Amino acid sequence: MSFITDKQTLDDLNILGKYKSNSIYKLFNHVQTAGGEKLLEKIFEHPLNNNIEINNRTAIFRYFQRKKIPFPFNNEQLERTESYLSMAIKGGLLSTGLQLSKKKALKYIRLDKEYTYVQNRLYETITLLKQIYEFFSKLQKEDPVNPFIDRIIQVSNTCQHPKLNWLANLTQKELPLLKLIWYDHLLRQVFQAEIRKLLYIVYELDVFITVSNIALQNNFCFALALPKDANTIKMTDIRHSGLKNAIANSVNIDRDKNVIFLTGANMAGKSTFMKSFGVAIYLSHMGFPVAAQKMTFSVQDGIYTSINVPDNLNAGYSHFYAEVLRVKKVAEQVAHSKNLIVIFDELFKGTNVKDAYEATVAVTKGFSAHRNCSYIISTHIIEAAEELKKCDNFQFVYFPTIMDGSVPKYTYILQPGVTEDRHGKIIIDNERIVEIIEGKNNISKGLKLKPQKGI
Repeated sequence: MSFITDKQTLDDLNILGKYKSNSIYKLFNHVQTAGGEKLLEKIFEHPLNNNIEINNRTAIFRYFQRKKIPFPFNNEQLERTESYLSMAIKGGLLSTGLQLSKKKALKYIRLDKEYTYVQNRLYETITLLKQIYEFFSKLQKEDPVNPFIDRIIQVSNTCQHPKLNWLANLTQKELPLLKLIWYDHLLRQVFQAEIRKLLYIVYELDVFITVSNIALQNNFCFALALPKDANTIKMTDIRHSGLKNAIANSVNIDRDKNVIFLTGANMAGKSTFMKSFGVAIYLSHMGFPVAAQKMTFSVQDGIYTSINVPDNLNAGYSHFYAEVLRVKKVAEQVAHSKNLIVIFDELFKGTNVKDAYEATVAVTKGFSAHRNCSYIISTHIIEAAEELKKCDNFQFVYFPTIMDGSVPKYTYILQPGVTEDRHGKIIIDNERIVEIIEGKNNISKGLKLKPQKGI
């Protein structure tokens, strides 16, 4: 079973998006090859849920981070080799011989350029295979025991196969017809699958070198994955991967304290913190580096969020009903005894205060009983905290607001407890919105609101 999530969560956390400048994928997409980019997309779409596999991948990242080696291959050369392999002649050795002989005959009367094409691409492929073998052989000599050794051995076994021992000594570009037929047959038919595996290893190398460099440049750490039954998440100085100079906070969640009940004013940092946490969970299950000083986590079955739930006018859903359906979907997953991360930002904000209070208390209590899951639930209904304090597995934390005269300022640093901040009206007054509505302010100057910090 794979790590589970859904489009709503991926959108909330801004995980995917090749062409979105602020997506998490975009942050890591600095690979050198087209094959590396496809592999990166696949890794992002399929996080792992096995602690051994996750730790093995992070070990490879750490290894290449220590090596600090540049990616040694050329993307254009790799793409030409891919193209050459994809145009393999159907049939066996006889078919290869007949078609290449025909192409050579046509070449002499200048009616076919394919013979020269095959000859050039064969030579380029041979050159690339020699480069691949030399690079990985050097790695093996430098580090006979390393986490990438299984790939290195695979490269060595293919390139040193008795039927390919001519690779190392071939230097001439123009080959006699019989040799061209035999070599082309070997590379594009007999060993095509093995050669494609070698190219895949090169693309893996591209991803490992790129991501390890990004981790080093951004001071990201590699998390330690524990088995599911450990039931713990510890993040030291976690921050949002996409924000520079972001304020860091630490989080500890376990079976005894599996619910974080989060309060604080708008713009105080709640949403950014929850996204930081969710992104770290997702990346750590990929074996990727996270924006933290240190992280240890037990492997989860998946993650679900409800941060930016849209209404659905076509289906006739109000914002509140869309929220209800979202909570129902998550409840169905939790009820199946899965180990899940659940993040709810301002539950039931689409209804009146009384209904929101009652629903928040009831739903939060119901979810919290599933102690194999971990929750972060934020709300402006701070009165709900009094009722929920009767539960022994809650952590109550908030982001404070400090008033500088009539101007609110934010520390973005978590504090234990429940907020008492009620400064929304002050912000509205500072922006003179009522005066504008009543025509008492010169609206031609325009309304300038301070931008919210965070994502």
